[in-house]
Amino acid sequence: MTTSIFASTTFFQLTIAGNLLGNFHTCSGLGAQIEMEQFVEGGTNGFVWQFPTRITWSNITFTRPVTDDSAKVAAWLALMIHRVDRRDGEIVALQPDLTPITSWQVLGVVPVSWQGPSFDPANSQPATETLEIAHQGLMPDLL
Repeated sequence: MTTSIFASTTFFQLTIAGNLLGNFHTCSGLGAQIEMEQFVEGGTNGFVWQFPTRITWSNITFTRPVTDDSAKVAAWLALMIHRVDRRDGEIVALQPDLTPITSWQVLGVVPVSWQGPSFDPANSQPATETLEIAHQGLMPDLL
């Protein structure tokens, strides 16, 4: 890990099945949607009953500058090409001094997409990569 890249910001550590895939600058999509079924009861005109039916979990997207950890993501993707195997993982939000802020257990993770860097010598921005994962649920992890 190149610590100077992460020196002044919160970042997110991603581990899948015990394999540390590295630290990411951004993590978006931590969320869920609960579908509701409505039931109209005869004679009750003041409200409609609403019952939860199922939960849909949002995909999670991570971005970071390309580092030596980028090879770990490529290796994980290569394994998934041969056999898709849902594995549990963990996301840890870290302060710049590596102190954990909070973490989540991520159940049944599979990769959805990976976008590699674009290299442009005319652009002074660091080359970045994006990883998107799907999962079967999140559980807060008590630190």
